[in-house]
Amino acid sequence: MYRDNTLLPSEAIRLLALGILAGGPRSYSDVATEVRHFSGRIVGPSLDLVGTPLELLKVEGLTTDAAPGPEGEDNPLAITDAGLAEMRRLLTSGVRAPVTELNKLIIALKMRFLHLLSPEEQRLQLELLVEMSERELARLTDLSSHHADEVGLLAPWLAQEIAQTAERLAWYRDKLD
Repeated sequence: MYRDNTLLPSEAIRLLALGILAGGPRSYSDVATEVRHFSGRIVGPSLDLVGTPLELLKVEGLTTDAAPGPEGEDNPLAITDAGLAEMRRLLTSGVRAPVTELNKLIIALKMRFLHLLSPEEQRLQLELLVEMSERELARLTDLSSHHADEVGLLAPWLAQEIAQTAERLAWYRDKLD
């Protein structure tokens, strides 16, 4: 993790793989395909998101063979207790403002797997997203007011960004209730 308790790109991929397995055993190829599909649809192709091999999760004791079979077969993987603990640690990480492509992936992962946390942990994560959105909205509003009299497309672009951020903030607040 970064010093501010936010995820590195490789940790986002690790969270995705562990979250998928938290739903039940899946074959190695199914997990790898789902990881590529989900991350690719959120951020597009990215060399930064070439994750650690799923085999490393096994070596670290975060996953195990659910039903060991013949060598070379695509045996199902299952998440271990240590894997669940690691998933919870990653899922409860911070999120940086502004919303970048990596942060969009992390937020999407939180939305996808939030139900795996306790109600109190879910609430804390939503509060974190509210705080992040409030910081982003303040930053954009300040930038907008500073450049309000300039000619060009910056002011209308910032107005659009502010509106989207305000809508996202309202959505997070609604989910808190």
